Amino acid sequence: MNASEHAQLAVAWLAVSDEEFAEGRRMQASEKLWGAVAHALTAVAMERGWDYGRHRHFAINSRQLVEESGNITMAENPKWHSASVLTSTKDISLTFKLRRSVRAFVASLISF
Repeated sequence: MNASEHAQLAVAWLAVSDEEFAEGRRMQASEKLWGAVAHALTAVAMERGWDYGRHRHFAINSRQLVEESGNITMAENPKWHSASVLTSTKDISLTFKLRRSVRAFVASLISF
């Protein structure tokens, strides 16, 4: 799979996540959001020649992107990994905020 295909999958997982949330399946929706982040980060890593494919590379590559861009929002990425973040919160406004944050993050990555 190449970088472009990973970017396309990131966008597709966002759409699937929306469907899952709409149907009340928050755990599945959260997992799809993380999938979108993972595919977007993999696409960027491939384009830049960075290591990828291991769990630790997500954190390393996220930190590198924060340092390069100065975009602190990207530093939230590790929080998104846990599906429990979105499924355990009872605060719907927080859930929507996190979803918007993930969408913005993925959009910023796949615009490379």
